[in-house]
Amino acid sequence: MSLSSAQCRAARALLEWSQDDLSSASKVAKATIANFEAGKRSPYERTLQDMKQALEVGGVIFIPENGGGAGVRLAKRATASIDTNETQTVQYEEHLTNDAPPGCRRLNGKEREA
Repeated sequence: MSLSSAQCRAARALLEWSQDDLSSASKVAKATIANFEAGKRSPYERTLQDMKQALEVGGVIFIPENGGGAGVRLAKRATASIDTNETQTVQYEEHLTNDAPPGCRRLNGKEREA
């Protein structure tokens, strides 16, 4: 799928990127990007691929023509994983006193069935 000038403008808007930002990320001259987005020139296919790849790395997904028109959207952000290394976990006593299941009581520092 090739990149259209409208998709390029929309993708930059979603990422809040300037033409300078896209130029830096794609290694494509700012003038080339400006002329492409203004409809003055059509860059080489390789240049379009470089721009598209930079926008995808930035977090944009390109939607192909599927009867509703080609478009762009932001990718879902991956959720950060939680570090479960208990040697680095801080536990506060006030959060541990009432965590026994119903019917249990503490005996010698351990939970026991009642």
